Amino acid sequence: MGSTSRRALTRHARVADWWAGAWRWVLLAMGAVAAVYIVLDRGIQNGSMTAIALAALVIGVAVTGSQPLAIALMAMPGLLIVQRVGLGGGGLSVSDVALAAAFGTSVLLAKRPFSQPLRQLLWLNFFYQFTTLFTVIANPYVANTVEWFHAWLLVSGALIVGWAIGAGGYARLALSLIVVTASAIAVLTMVHGLLQYATGDFGPVYPTWPFPMHKNLVGIVTAFAAIVVYINPDWVGWTRGWSRFAFWLLLAAVLLSQSRQALIGLIAAIFIAVIRRGVTGRSRLVFLLIIPAAWLIISMVIEQIESQERHNSVFQRLNWFREVYHYWRESPVFGHGLRYWYNPGSLPFQPPQAEMEVLASAGVFGLVGFVVMWIGVLAVLWHVDPRFGTLAVAIVLSRIVQAQFDLFWTAAGVSIPFVVAGICLGAMAREQRAKPPESPDEEALEVSPRSSSPETSGVERPAAPSSGAAGAQRA
Repeated sequence: MGSTSRRALTRHARVADWWAGAWRWVLLAMGAVAAVYIVLDRGIQNGSMTAIALAALVIGVAVTGSQPLAIALMAMPGLLIVQRVGLGGGGLSVSDVALAAAFGTSVLLAKRPFSQPLRQLLWLNFFYQFTTLFTVIANPYVANTVEWFHAWLLVSGALIVGWAIGAGGYARLALSLIVVTASAIAVLTMVHGLLQYATGDFGPVYPTWPFPMHKNLVGIVTAFAAIVVYINPDWVGWTRGWSRFAFWLLLAAVLLSQSRQALIGLIAAIFIAVIRRGVTGRSRLVFLLIIPAAWLIISMVIEQIESQERHNSVFQRLNWFREVYHYWRESPVFGHGLRYWYNPGSLPFQPPQAEMEVLASAGVFGLVGFVVMWIGVLAVLWHVDPRFGTLAVAIVLSRIVQAQFDLFWTAAGVSIPFVVAGICLGAMAREQRAKPPESPDEEALEVSPRSSSPETSGVERPAAPSSGAAGAQRA
């Protein structure tokens, strides 16, 4: 009977272990089916980049059995890729798919409980989502509802992914994957720029290989990575020489892209690093670098204004602002719905400014939620331990500054800074949990009346019978 019972228990244990890991096989099958579907839906050539990205996620599912959070880690390079995937003609990007896959893994494997700063950020995003729910109800169409969930994923989903990675001990690896991927984009931008300059064209660089990239995308993702290596927190463990080389490489790509909003956002992050120079070690002399950057931005704007070209970025934005303002006045309270520019008869463009986009999409209600969310997010991150909070507040501030001059709700533009902020909070929580608890002897010394000093107890204690000055000092 004893041997039979042991065999039965062993059999039940094996079945329980199989069911415990069954979800990994389900994700593996779903990823394989999605990859095959996208290739068939878009064609082998057009779907190759998407298939490669999904293949990486499928491999991550298989590896997750032995390496926790493998999917989330393998999704980090995918966050920087905004090529569209098929999925029946939807508007999802590789970055969205990667973030969604990483979020699913992080929800299952993230350490609990969440820290107080993370919970505060999630509640702030929830408040914004609540205020935009009115426009989803007032404007019932599919894209409106889909974008409501998409916006939540870009903020709260990204925070949870970053938290899971940081709290799991993979902060350095995840940040390295982001920086290395951005550095590869920077190298491709420099090569393309040199070829372009050789033909006498000194305009913005738009890399075309391995896939077309807009100059603002190049500028934004390389600026984010430049912020990470410039601040280079001590808990990441990068050498100073490597971080300096990566920073100058990424900065060169930002300049070649001629993305003004990316450069302005990078300047804002450098201000934060200098303000907290006690943590970052950055000197005020770095402000000298801001002078040529500001001169470059101002000169480009002046050049476009003097050209009087009606279709350049300056005059085009002024026309767009005017059109968006008049369009918002038609529905000022609840707006016209998220992603309204895809609807026939609506303005056929996304407003190139954050608050104006939210105002036209979600009305006054949504704008209030947006402003409260961003002020609250920056306030929470500012009060976090500067060793971890400096990078988080710098990269998040950089994003909102960028969005004052260009599109806001874009996949990589929103998800990357919030993933990095989540990594910082997760790494901080992991370090706090790793601190050894006070020993019982130390606790006894704090609470025992016999361990009180003569000054606090009011009783003079006799000297211990020890020899020498050392013994007297111990007594």
